[in-house]
Amino acid sequence: MKSYDIAVIGGDGTGPEVTAEALKVAEAAAKKFGFKLNWHPYDFGGERYLKTGEVLPDSAVEELRKFKAMYLGAIGHPQVKPGILEKGILLRLRFELEQYINLRPVKLYRVQDCPLKDKGPEDIDFVVVRENNEGLYIGTGGFVFKNTPHEIAVQESVNTRRGVDRCLKYAFELAKKRRGGKPWKGLKPEDVKDGKTGQLTLVGKTNVLTFEFDLWERAFHEMGAKKYPTVKRDYAHVDATCMWFVKNPEWFDVLVTDNLFGDIITDLAAMIQGGLGVAAGGNINPEGTSMFECMGGSAPKYTGKNVINPIAAINAGAMMLDFIGESKACAAIEAAVVKIINTKIKSLAAGKMGYGTREVGDLVAAAI
Repeated sequence: MKSYDIAVIGGDGTGPEVTAEALKVAEAAAKKFGFKLNWHPYDFGGERYLKTGEVLPDSAVEELRKFKAMYLGAIGHPQVKPGILEKGILLRLRFELEQYINLRPVKLYRVQDCPLKDKGPEDIDFVVVRENNEGLYIGTGGFVFKNTPHEIAVQESVNTRRGVDRCLKYAFELAKKRRGGKPWKGLKPEDVKDGKTGQLTLVGKTNVLTFEFDLWERAFHEMGAKKYPTVKRDYAHVDATCMWFVKNPEWFDVLVTDNLFGDIITDLAAMIQGGLGVAAGGNINPEGTSMFECMGGSAPKYTGKNVINPIAAINAGAMMLDFIGESKACAAIEAAVVKIINTKIKSLAAGKMGYGTREVGDLVAAAI
């Protein structure tokens, strides 16, 4: 029997609660498909920081590097200044473990959860590939004349050819295989005749960010023309992308963009797929340690009330199983989630599901 060691950081607020349900469902899938999951819990988060003053010891990073996958519940504590835990745990792990891809599947499960008029599950099914190690998030910059009337603040976006190329390669590979060789529904007949099977949209701002996205655009077309002839290449300004997410989300298949723009458009994407209660993502290092998490925060006001929606956490667990090679288990979890949402759950909002956090986990596990 195959066995996998997984690091688990439940984190803060409702993080441990939704993590428990994600692990419960993953265990059900493991039992069905004949593999074993060995969980290795870590207590990094707000409570540990308040007790010890320690956010993430250096030894922990090296220890976590030994795992193929990590599961993260949520980071954020009401008694800890914003930024300390987020930068000290989440961003540090992303950077030091070179999790250079932030992967965000965007899929609507039922019509009533979408705020867009006349849009259904057939219209909202795309993936955002966000560069996760560079851009403005590097933290390069500084102040001149700080705390004076003449203060200057500079923040620089750092983009390397290596960083851009490896992100584009991941996105092209995903666009190439996502439809299993079948043409994406949004392609025009002439594209399909040319052998195109998927579409990759580069999201940028070439008319203003003329250095950064000159690099991105050149690398995008060079790589696509040489190595991925079956993938149709498209481009959209980031502001236009936000408009089209609302008006015509069916236009998109796979999107690729930089760190900042990816952070912004995936929040909008979460809303059109039903909210943060279902939105999950992965911080991916294809050759190393990857970390999976739900997109919602720690929601401390709901802690211990058994009302928070665990679906996003369960979806993150499914992504994790897919990453370690258990794609059938991932598909089974997604199918169970779709079934439960469409037959049992009244609303995706916390406290309005018709079931408690633990009960939703039980329902999904049973459906597997």
